[in-house]
Amino acid sequence: MRLSREKINVLSHRVADTLAEIDAVTFREDRNTIRLQALRIINKWLAKEAEMDRTARHKIESQAKPIPEGSQEWDILYRKYYEEELQRLTGRWIGQSPEAQQPL
Repeated sequence: MRLSREKINVLSHRVADTLAEIDAVTFREDRNTIRLQALRIINKWLAKEAEMDRTARHKIESQAKPIPEGSQEWDILYRKYYEEELQRLTGRWIGQSPEAQQPL
């Protein structure tokens, strides 16, 4: 998923603001430091998402027969390979119940 720098910035502000509103949360750093850390985490996960997308697309392109993007077969394979990459990176499957998931 591609997000503009502005949208990522807005998200990081919302994360810091939301955390600040929670009574049980006490900042050890100033709010901007928290926002910058949220920004780094968001960017890290967006980079991982892009890597998963590239890997899934590469696996589809490596098939013996060409599979046109947008076809039902392409969509099914993309979802399968994307979920495999997600599981590889996080140790979790999409749709798996929290009880069945292994801790990170």
